[in-house]
Amino acid sequence: MRYKIFFILALIFLFSTVGTAADFEADTIKTSGGNLVITCIGHGTLMFTFNDQIIHVDPVTMFADYSLLPKADIILITHEHGDHLDTSALEKIKQLNTKLVVTAKVAESLGEGIVMHNGDKQTVNGIEILAVPAYNIVGKRDNGQPFHPQGVGNGYVLTFGDKKVYVAGDTENIPEMAALHDIYCAFLPMNLPYTMSPEMVAAAAKVIKPAILYPYHFGSTDT
Repeated sequence: MRYKIFFILALIFLFSTVGTAADFEADTIKTSGGNLVITCIGHGTLMFTFNDQIIHVDPVTMFADYSLLPKADIILITHEHGDHLDTSALEKIKQLNTKLVVTAKVAESLGEGIVMHNGDKQTVNGIEILAVPAYNIVGKRDNGQPFHPQGVGNGYVLTFGDKKVYVAGDTENIPEMAALHDIYCAFLPMNLPYTMSPEMVAAAAKVIKPAILYPYHFGSTDT
């Protein structure tokens, strides 16, 4: 009986403490500008640490307790859907000097942010950011509208020293991926019917040819 009690208490402790950066898997990549630490939080939610800067991508409270995570120097939002834009998470990690990089629709909702359209390039806190298309061709709603229409959402290519990291956002393997070059690390979504099938991700990876591929934003899809 006492073993069962111990197990239950251990589970309570585990789930009550999940949320700090140490609770999530992290990889360290060496770049010419210093180490890049990639923390995979869940779904489309990521955190990058580079030269003491914290970059949050699509922070959502469903996947972490953001009161326990580092404050943001930069926040990237790929699009306006609720599993990517969460004002509660933003409130917990924003500082006075936090730079918010967003789409036009996200800026309309929040009333703030550095707006980037597909093809725009900005240097934010010394980090080059390229906004790239993210949209559906095949995946559509019952009314025929794509889950993610062309020209609305962003993917982002971030340059850390000599390494480029591609965060695709919610997209399929669109033709514009052929224009991406020298991608060291790619985060490609694998979540039917809203983004890509495993076959689509494989096709995209063959085009982009990253050194490291992370399937992310997956639910029941078999990665």
